[in-house]
Amino acid sequence: MPQMGTSMSEGTVVAWRKQVGDAVAADEVVCEISTDKVDSECPSPAAGTLAEILVPVGETVAVGTVLARIGGAGAAGPAPGAAGGAREGAYYSPVVRRVAAAHGVDLAQVAGSGRNGRVTKRDVLAWVARQGNGAAPQQERPLHSESPYRPDPPTALPAAAPAPADELGGAPAPLSRMRQSIGAAMVGSLHTAATCTTVVECDMTHVERRRRELGVTALPLIARAAIETLRAFPDLNATLDGQTLTRYERVHLGIAVSLGDDGLIVPVIRDAQELAAEGLAARIRELAARARAKQLTPDDVHGATFTITNPGQYGALIATPVIPLPQVAILDLEAIVKRPVVVDDGSGGDAIAIRPLANLCMSWDHRALDGAYAARFLTALRHRLDDR
Repeated sequence: MPQMGTSMSEGTVVAWRKQVGDAVAADEVVCEISTDKVDSECPSPAAGTLAEILVPVGETVAVGTVLARIGGAGAAGPAPGAAGGAREGAYYSPVVRRVAAAHGVDLAQVAGSGRNGRVTKRDVLAWVARQGNGAAPQQERPLHSESPYRPDPPTALPAAAPAPADELGGAPAPLSRMRQSIGAAMVGSLHTAATCTTVVECDMTHVERRRRELGVTALPLIARAAIETLRAFPDLNATLDGQTLTRYERVHLGIAVSLGDDGLIVPVIRDAQELAAEGLAARIRELAARARAKQLTPDDVHGATFTITNPGQYGALIATPVIPLPQVAILDLEAIVKRPVVVDDGSGGDAIAIRPLANLCMSWDHRALDGAYAARFLTALRHRLDDR
C-alpha cells in the first residue's frame, strides 16, 4: 500500500485492473485504492507479469503492506503508447504519458516543475503551447466548482443488470465507500457544530464584467475577494478543536468539486492568499482535472482553513451547506440570476434596473463566533465584490 501523503495511514483496495498472469508495464495502473479522503489509482513500480495478488478487493491494510507480486520485473520503462525518448529511470504518471502520447511529445525534452523535477501534466501542455505542436489541448468539461453558468453535458451511464426489486418496486443498492465517508463526515458535523447560516444578496455586475475580461468564471474572482476579506475576519479562517480556536494567517482554501454521481471531494489550494484570480482559476482547473482522473493524494484534500462550494450552476438560489469540521465556516455561491432591482437613478431618486444577482450563503459554527460577526464578514465581502 503506497504512502500517498503524510496524512495517510491505511487504504482499501477497491478494484484490480490487472489479474494474475497479465503483463504489466512500468507505471501502468494495476489497482484502485481508497482512503478515508480520496480514491486513487496505484501504478506498478516495474514491468513484468502479475504473479500473485495478496490483498483482495474490499480489504483495508496499513501503508507499506505488499499488495501484489510482479514476476520477471525489470527496470521501470515507458508504458505502452507513451511518447518515446523518456530519460532513463524517470517516473512519469499515467496521465502525463497519455497527454504526451496524444500530442507526440518526447518527455525527455520537457523540464519538470513538480517535486524533485517530476514532469506534470501542466508542464507537457505548456511545452505543447510553446512549440505549437499539434492542435490546442482540448478544454476539459466544466465541473460544479468551475462554472456556475452552464450545465455539464449529459453523461450516458453504462447498462447494469437490474437489482432485485422489493414489494414496493424499489431496487436496493449499497452506498459507495465515498458516499459512506461523506455521510459520516456530514452527520458528525451536524452532531458536533452549532450550525447557523447567514445569507446576503450580492450584485454581480462588476464580477461578470471582470470575468469576461479575464476569461475566467466567477468562482476565482469571488474566492480572491473572500481571501482578502478574511484578513479582517480572522475568526473565520480558523479551526476549532474542542475548546481551542486556532486562527491562521495563511489561507488554505478548500474548493468543493462535484464528481457527479460518484460523490463530492474538496481539494485544497495551499497558500491561496499568494494567488491572483487568474492563478486561482488555473489551480481550480488543475485540481478538478486531477480529481476526475483519481490523481489526488490524501494531502491534496487535507488541511483546509476555509472552504467554498458552488452549486449555483444547477439553478439553486439558496442553501445551508454543512461545515467541514474542524473548520468553522463554509461559503456557498448560488446561481447568478438577472432580476429587477431598485437602484439610484443618479439624481437622488429611485429606478428599476436589471442586475445579475446571487446569494452568498455562509454556514458558520456558533461555538466559535456570533451572527453579527458572520453578517459583517458577508457584508464586507459584498462591498468588495461591488467595488470590482
